[in-house]
Amino acid sequence: MLEIKHLVVAVEDKEILHDVSLTIGMGETHVLFGPNGSGKTTLLAAIMGFPKYRVTGGSITFKGKDITGLSLDERARLGIGMSFQRPPVVRGVKTRDMVVACLGKRGSEETIGRLASEADLADFLDREINYGFSGGEIKRSEMMQLMAQKPELALLDEPESGVDLENIALIGRLINELLEKECPIVDRKCMGLIITHTGHILDYVNARTGYVMCDGRIGCEADPHEILKTIKQKGHGECIKCLVRRFH
Repeated sequence: MLEIKHLVVAVEDKEILHDVSLTIGMGETHVLFGPNGSGKTTLLAAIMGFPKYRVTGGSITFKGKDITGLSLDERARLGIGMSFQRPPVVRGVKTRDMVVACLGKRGSEETIGRLASEADLADFLDREINYGFSGGEIKRSEMMQLMAQKPELALLDEPESGVDLENIALIGRLINELLEKECPIVDRKCMGLIITHTGHILDYVNARTGYVMCDGRIGCEADPHEILKTIKQKGHGECIKCLVRRFH
């Protein structure tokens, strides 16, 4: 479903990602750990196709199609969606308008109302996007927009960042609905790649595979709970040591 091979990504003249490879199958959820500044967000942005993140080597294949050279909007139309760690405020655009745009032909007042109710944002639809929203409200709004878009690949950048425990539980439920966790994996039509710094989201969302990224490289691939346990006990320093042993 998603296959990344030997990906090299640069921002301006600096190479950020070095020879990154991973594969996510249909219906699977994978998690990416790593210290701040390790390249995690760069990977998601490169998959999404933001122009600032230039692919200088390797390839990204989605649903059997090489999308390495496609624009951001072309990738979105193919079924890739992303939630941001720090979404911008959009003045002059109502939250309702964004949900309607994401729904496209599937839009109806009933669907808009259902999504807003699930995200506990019924009173926010006529407010400007993220203007005056709390951290939890912003993250719930991001999830509501993604659920409206209904992507086949959901890229989630630290969905628990800046969110209290009550909101994490709700966001976890929304992610589970987005990723169709109630269905057997063979019947799911959405897969996910989640960045997490704290691992808190794993208390609410099950993931099949975990990776650790350090210095723009993927240092290991293993059970996400085992990775998180190691990080909690020994810190990311142990992951960096492992990376050094692997690549040197």
